[in-house]
Amino acid sequence: MARMAPHDPAAPRLAALAALLADETRASFCLALLDGRAWTAGELARYASVAPSTASEHLGKLIAGGLLTEERQGRHRYVRLADERTAHLVEDLAARAAPGDGERPQTLRAASTSSALARGRTCYDHLAGRIGIAIADAMTVRGLLRQDTGFALTDTGLGWFAEVGIGLDTGTRRPLVRSCLDWTERRPHLAGVAGAALCRHALDAGWCVRIGSGRAVKATGDGERALRELLGIEPETIR
Repeated sequence: MARMAPHDPAAPRLAALAALLADETRASFCLALLDGRAWTAGELARYASVAPSTASEHLGKLIAGGLLTEERQGRHRYVRLADERTAHLVEDLAARAAPGDGERPQTLRAASTSSALARGRTCYDHLAGRIGIAIADAMTVRGLLRQDTGFALTDTGLGWFAEVGIGLDTGTRRPLVRSCLDWTERRPHLAGVAGAALCRHALDAGWCVRIGSGRAVKATGDGERALRELLGIEPETIR
């Protein structure tokens, strides 16, 4: 009689993690929280069109499962994704679950939302969509970023961040740069410390603005001019 393979202790944990995301409401919450901000339970309930009690139940499971963290301020409870690794997991799964080329949104609102997210959005704390891809490509063409052996900033790239006035926190365990698969473009955009710093600078300097309460962003006139001057990105490619 053949011996059975030993039970892999990681199997139950993987199954439990998959079960957390195998619910449309919980998946909606995680996708919304990819904007990197903290949301209240009420905001997430309205976003997913569920009752507050239902939202609270689902949030409890996500927190217990380690995908979300919570903080309380007075009567309000705020939740956010646990960390960057969780954000990458959600974004990677979203990329695999993205609709096929022949599949179209069912409503005008869904089509508008999909178009806005494809143009530009925050992926946790860095830029994604056409804006994110255009930046990664332009940095690579100019020798600021290498993609041949994984993402890596060159010495020229480090100098570029300093010249633009974007500080990079190198005293953290987080990678300086890393690639993140873009679920709309199916190509990697810039993440890590550098990606987060660039996104923060783009929002603080008014290069990009958020659209509504979601994670979609668009480049402003100032942003288009800055990206053209600094990286040679033509405005029409990110509109």
